Amino acid sequence: MSTAPIGIFDSGVGGLSVLCEIRQQYPYESVIYLADQAHVPYGPRPVEEVRRFSEEITRFLLSRGAKLIVVACNTASAAALRHLRQIFPQVPFVGMEPAVKPAAETTTTGKVGVLATSATFQGELYASVVERFANSVMLLQSTCPGLVEQIEAGNLRGKETAIILEGALKPMLAAGIDTVVLGCTHYPFAIPLIEEIVGPGVRVIDPAPAIARQVGRLLEQHGLRAPADSAGTITLLTTGERDQFASLLPTLEIDLTEDMIEVDAVVWEGGAVRD
Repeated sequence: MSTAPIGIFDSGVGGLSVLCEIRQQYPYESVIYLADQAHVPYGPRPVEEVRRFSEEITRFLLSRGAKLIVVACNTASAAALRHLRQIFPQVPFVGMEPAVKPAAETTTTGKVGVLATSATFQGELYASVVERFANSVMLLQSTCPGLVEQIEAGNLRGKETAIILEGALKPMLAAGIDTVVLGCTHYPFAIPLIEEIVGPGVRVIDPAPAIARQVGRLLEQHGLRAPADSAGTITLLTTGERDQFASLLPTLEIDLTEDMIEVDAVVWEGGAVRD
């Protein structure tokens, strides 16, 4: 069981930012990653629909032997994480939570920008984090409409992407933020452009390292850590077009060993994911 893979899913390529961090911290762990590109983006979709997608993807990853599931999508975490833990009580889950706590603890201006989808902002997870940790700071929020689609297209630094980010960040900068929280796993792929816009005086928080550390803690807690001498493999799956997904990896500068990666397509059939 300890050599079984970690299952990771997202609506698209965003969760690869989490996969890369897990891979960097635990190179001996095998991973199965599923990008539900047939339904990307999740952000505008009804909660019940995202919950249904998340449940069926989890069933599929478990059928492939996953020992732990990472919901590497803020929208899916907000909509479905509690539900998944109820449906699969024996399965360890790690979800995404906007990094408001470290931002609130380190800001000196008391003003923090948060970039996330509307579904994340409206979810219980975000409300809980804000209530617990952000009473003493001002949060300025933006949903960055269209940014997920630009990143899915591999357009990390183009004019359209810059317009979206400038529209979100410039009002925040004018209000005096000194920290930006990335509340969507797609957004870290735009960090170079974000840092260019906000300048060196603003800290940009990518939650992926903290998520990877939590994965490690749960693996240890449940006795699931793979032996350090294991040759971890990576399987990348998409419900969209295989070749399109594979062609995005160089654009996103995914730092993974090519000969250890399999890229394949799966399909939605009868409301479930099938090989």
